[in-house]
Amino acid sequence: MQEGRIVRALSGFYDVKSEGQIFTCRGRGVFRKQKITPLVGDFVHFDQTNEQEGYIIKIEPRTNELIRPPIANITQAIIVTSVVEPDFSTILLDRFLVLIEAKQLKPIILISKKDLANEDQLNRVKEYINIYEKIGYTVKLVSTKERENLSILQEILLDQVTVFAGQSGVGKSSLLNALKPSLLIKTGEISKSLGRGKHTTRHVELVEINGGLVADTPGFSSLDFKEVEANELGMCFPEIETRAPMCQFRGCLHDKEPKCAVKQAVEDEGISNERYKHYINFLKEIQSRKPRYS
Repeated sequence: MQEGRIVRALSGFYDVKSEGQIFTCRGRGVFRKQKITPLVGDFVHFDQTNEQEGYIIKIEPRTNELIRPPIANITQAIIVTSVVEPDFSTILLDRFLVLIEAKQLKPIILISKKDLANEDQLNRVKEYINIYEKIGYTVKLVSTKERENLSILQEILLDQVTVFAGQSGVGKSSLLNALKPSLLIKTGEISKSLGRGKHTTRHVELVEINGGLVADTPGFSSLDFKEVEANELGMCFPEIETRAPMCQFRGCLHDKEPKCAVKQAVEDEGISNERYKHYINFLKEIQSRKPRYS
C-alpha cells in the first residue's frame, strides 16, 4: 500500500501524486456504500495495480472541505473579484467571505482588472479596500499586465494549498495563466448579453505554482448558506465577532435585541453600515430557509 494526495478528479478517476509520480486510481466500492466521495486534496492510501494505476483504499481525516468547489485540506482561500467586467460587488464578496470564514480558512481578497478601470471606478474600489483592510483582511488590487502584482501573488502562494474562488469572469484563470503560462487554462469571454462569464473550468485540479499547490475551480455566481446556522453567522464577520461578547444578551443575533454592542458600533461607524446590512440580509436568508430533517 502506498500513500499520496489526490491532485485531480474527473469522471470517477482520481490522479494521486505519490513520491513524484502520478497514479490514476478508482475508489473502492466501500466508499460508495459509506457515501464518501474522494476529493481533490485528500491524503489517501492506495494499492498500486500496475505502473500507473491503482485503487484508493483509505482516505485520511480532513482538516476542512468545501462543497462548491469540491476540495479538501486547504490552507487559504483567495477570493477574486474585479473592478469592472463584471463590476465590483460588495454583497457577492461578503457572501464568499462568509463561506470561507465558516470553514475557518484564511481569506485573501484579490481585486483584478485594475488596468481596465477608469479613475472614478478605481477610487470607489480603493474606498472599499480601506474598509476591508481595517477589518483585518489582506486585499490586493492587481492586473495581469503588471509583473510586480504577480510577484506579490507568488509570495502569497508559497508553501500554501490555495483555492481560488470567485464569480465567473473575474479573471481567476487569467491570473493563474500569467503566473504559470504552461497551464494554458481556457479563459472565457464575458457574455455581454448575460453580464457574466461563461463557465470554462470543467474540473478541479491542484497544480504546482511557486512552491505551493493551487486549485483553479469552476466559477459560479450564486451562493447559499446551507452549512451556516443563524447563530454562527456573526462569527463569519470578524468585526461582529469581536464585539459580540459586549452585547447584553448571550446568543444575541444583533438584529432586534436591545443594548446590542454590534448595532451600537454601526451607529458609531465602527462597523461598516453596508457590511451590517449584508449581515442582516444573510441572517434573514438563513432564518427563512426550510428546516432540515435528519
